[in-house]
Amino acid sequence: MAASGFLLRRVGLCCLVSLVGLTLGKRSQVQVLTDGTWRELLQGEWMIEFYAPWCPACQNLQPEWEKFAEWGEDLEVNIAKVDVTEQPGLSGRFVITALPTIYHCKDGEFRRYQGSRTKTDFINFISDQEWKSIEPVSSWFGPSSFLMSGMSALFQLSMWIRHCHNYFTENLGIPVWGSYIIFALATLFSGLVLGLMMVFLADCVCPSKRQRPPPYTYQKKLPESARFLKKLDEEQEADDDLSDDEAETKELPPRDSSGNAVRQRPVNPAAADTS
Repeated sequence: MAASGFLLRRVGLCCLVSLVGLTLGKRSQVQVLTDGTWRELLQGEWMIEFYAPWCPACQNLQPEWEKFAEWGEDLEVNIAKVDVTEQPGLSGRFVITALPTIYHCKDGEFRRYQGSRTKTDFINFISDQEWKSIEPVSSWFGPSSFLMSGMSALFQLSMWIRHCHNYFTENLGIPVWGSYIIFALATLFSGLVLGLMMVFLADCVCPSKRQRPPPYTYQKKLPESARFLKKLDEEQEADDDLSDDEAETKELPPRDSSGNAVRQRPVNPAAADTS
């Protein structure tokens, strides 16, 4: 009896270990996307969940999302998730403003899922092609657009600044206001450098043409005093000319009178004879 009891305990222990091993060894069907692998979404059909570990709603969704992933192979759809705390670039690229957020992607067209969050609803959404009734995201705001690439870079920069701030205050012991001063000086310096670079590039691409000033086609304007003096000189010259003319006219009558006298001389004797 003791031997049979010991054997049963050994068998039960082995079964329990095997069951635990199968449970722990079960691999999740949910793929993890990063900033380096997100372009895989542009091919095939995908369902993507954006979550954060600290979000209670995200924690409640995880069991349903894992169950839905088990149907991924049958539905021919890839199931993925993105941790926004670890991938801020993807958070900005998809403009995640609420958690959890679910997107459906089919051959590069993205649609936001806003239905119920249960395994059955997810399966019906794919099998019945309910995603066709949802308007896709505009190409201007698609994750692969230039605009969203810039948004992703801004989110990554903000996260990098946050890490630097934490490093300054926690590891180096710099006060908070000191960290703010460092970032303010760095912002001013970077703005100055970028401004100089833009001016240099603009001058290289569109160099300014130096034009000579056109020759003057009009006389240079004189000051008021100079014009007044010039006017006085002209008036004085006009007066001098007038005085000369008057002098000449005054000298002419005596010459005429003498001439008349000469011409009248022959007349006087004749008049005397007749008298």
